[in-house]
Amino acid sequence: MKLLEISTFVIYFTAIVFIAIFLSKKQKSDTTFVLGNRSLSFWLTALSAHASDMSNWLFMAYPATIFLVGIFSAWAAIGLTLVMFLNWQFIAPKIRTQTEKMNNLTMYSYFETRFNDNSGILKGLSAFMSLVFYLVYITAGLVGLGLLVESLFGISYVTGITIGLLIVVFYVFLGGYLTVAWIDLFQGFFLLAVILFIPILLLKKIDGFTPIFNTLTTQKLTTSLFPDFSFTTILNIFFLAAGWGLGYFGQPHIITKFMGIKNVKEMPKAKYVGISWQALALSGATLLGLIGIYLFPNGISNPELVVIDIVKNNLPAIFSGLILCAILAVTTNVMAAQILVVASSLAEDFFKGLFYRKATHKQTLIASRLSVIIIGIISYIIAYFKISTIYKLVLYAWSGLGSAFGPLLLISLYYKKTNRIAAFFGIFTGGLIAGIWPFINEAYNINVPPMIPGFILSSISILIFSNIKEKRIENHGKQ
Repeated sequence: MKLLEISTFVIYFTAIVFIAIFLSKKQKSDTTFVLGNRSLSFWLTALSAHASDMSNWLFMAYPATIFLVGIFSAWAAIGLTLVMFLNWQFIAPKIRTQTEKMNNLTMYSYFETRFNDNSGILKGLSAFMSLVFYLVYITAGLVGLGLLVESLFGISYVTGITIGLLIVVFYVFLGGYLTVAWIDLFQGFFLLAVILFIPILLLKKIDGFTPIFNTLTTQKLTTSLFPDFSFTTILNIFFLAAGWGLGYFGQPHIITKFMGIKNVKEMPKAKYVGISWQALALSGATLLGLIGIYLFPNGISNPELVVIDIVKNNLPAIFSGLILCAILAVTTNVMAAQILVVASSLAEDFFKGLFYRKATHKQTLIASRLSVIIIGIISYIIAYFKISTIYKLVLYAWSGLGSAFGPLLLISLYYKKTNRIAAFFGIFTGGLIAGIWPFINEAYNINVPPMIPGFILSSISILIFSNIKEKRIENHGKQ
């Protein structure tokens, strides 16, 4: 059994290595390494944006919430899908056009150019916030891989995170943006097939939805998206949907995918392909969580392993290998995109932007590749201590990035009065509030998602400082 699973993994990994080596020859400058020369088709853009989004949250953390609560937890998926559609609609075309016009390779350099910041403060603050929250995010991916290998093969957790990190660092170091995009496309189709086929197979085996709903009722879990229409329920719906969904406006690893499309006129095609993929993937993950409720009515020791336990106990061994590859795919997709974003920021925004402005494209490329290794090592050290659950780690990082960058990116594209001071306080306020909010939740037992106060207060601070600055200019002119 273990031999079949390992063989499936080896075949899959070999395919990834082949893609990385094939595309590595094209990485001759930082422009290609960081943004692929803005050469992606709408298919590549769509699958890369979405496959590099979900992480092991899709196969582990999200099904666990369905398993523990019931159908009501699907509001997180609904919120993500709705806001991602808005992201495609209102952010993607504008950021693609603006960054090409301003010759920006990263979201942070866009902020610097947009607000005419020659001091490097905005870029430095952005890079710092990115580094802090992405380290947590990458750690979540490594923790998931460690748990996965430990559960399926009985191999140690440390071996699992080592294997996962080596795979990701290898193909990001070698191929950069284009390699990540093509592997995202390959893995996106693969994991979608797996996450849809397995629940369909299991539903047939357990005679459909009736046994699942009977178990939901017996376990007193939610059987509807609207258990009632009380104020508390409506508020919880808002917290779940917005607490996750709003984060899409500020995720640099997703925003950079928008920036890489070759033809901005094809953005609508990318939007519909990407949203269709996301809706199907989240539906499959929801079904897996519900099936787990029926198959394990007495619960399991670690709910985040519910999908793995379902497959191990109810399907032939080949499916364990497929699940391993699918979780590997979805996790490495995100980790690769995130490591690339942070490495690009360290090379473009720190090394070239602040310390060595005369750096050549080749020197910046070398700095980018060295940064990939540095970020990988730091993340590995943090993951080694396994400090929290995947769900909490992802929520923390997602909220921090979304609150720090989402309000500013959205407002900067549509509100001309936004200025450098407002941008600084927007990033600082959003990142700080989201960063400390989990501790406030714990201290006062209020259970409000960090994204809500972080996003709102960041937006307010941007609008306040934009208008204060404008009023000062107007008053000075009258005198």
